[in-house]
Amino acid sequence: MTGAFSTLVYEVDGAVARITLNRPEVLNAYNTRMRDELTEALSAVRDDSDLRLLVLNGAGQAFCAGADLTEFGTAPSPTAARHLRFARDPWSLLEDLPVPSIAALHGYTFGSGLEMALFCDLRVAADDTELAMPEVRWGLMPAAGGTQTLPRTCVMGRALELALTGRRIGAREALRYGLVSRVVPTNELGANVAQLAAELTTLDVNTVRAARRAVREGLDLPLAEGLHLESRLADSLRSAAVDLESPPPLRGMVREGGYS
Repeated sequence: MTGAFSTLVYEVDGAVARITLNRPEVLNAYNTRMRDELTEALSAVRDDSDLRLLVLNGAGQAFCAGADLTEFGTAPSPTAARHLRFARDPWSLLEDLPVPSIAALHGYTFGSGLEMALFCDLRVAADDTELAMPEVRWGLMPAAGGTQTLPRTCVMGRALELALTGRRIGAREALRYGLVSRVVPTNELGANVAQLAAELTTLDVNTVRAARRAVREGLDLPLAEGLHLESRLADSLRSAAVDLESPPPLRGMVREGGYS
């Protein structure tokens, strides 16, 4: 599938899929072609039952510097251009993947790039990462999920500050805000993410998926319903474990003198 794409690279190594945003000459700016190819690649991840993890990263000097502003001149207005860019929805695919996802961030992670990363489960940032949601400075608002994922990732006040001011923050500040899971030296980003991916893929796949589902779905439920979801998922795991430990049933009926 790698050769089919012009804006990204899709690779599979064992149980790990890797999608690399690959427009380094424009800092991996997100355009309509990337949207379409990202939709196709994420669909491939979703449909491959052998996969257990997705890693999303960017080639060159940035993860993703946001929307490709050159597309704004090809539509009647910036609003129309943004509608064209988001008409297909890779964000829902990323959100609903059956496997965990890691975003490996470095350099500029702005606008659509940050919004994309916020749909991933874990975000590992190189210490040179700069993050921002700058749309308000262009007279626009975040339209790729940022207004919803920001307050679900950090506290409301921090989310409002970033969405309303559009200011840039560094990796360490992003860690304090809770926007990234960890910060590592830039030259160790690849090795750190590879180690984390290896650790996650050694864990029981059903347990990881159940825990991930409990956290993600429970966030939008009242506490009592969230606790019920957690209990139900834990019970299903215990039932599956008991089934695996139980001996297979004897075939046939017990008759005098032995088995049929």
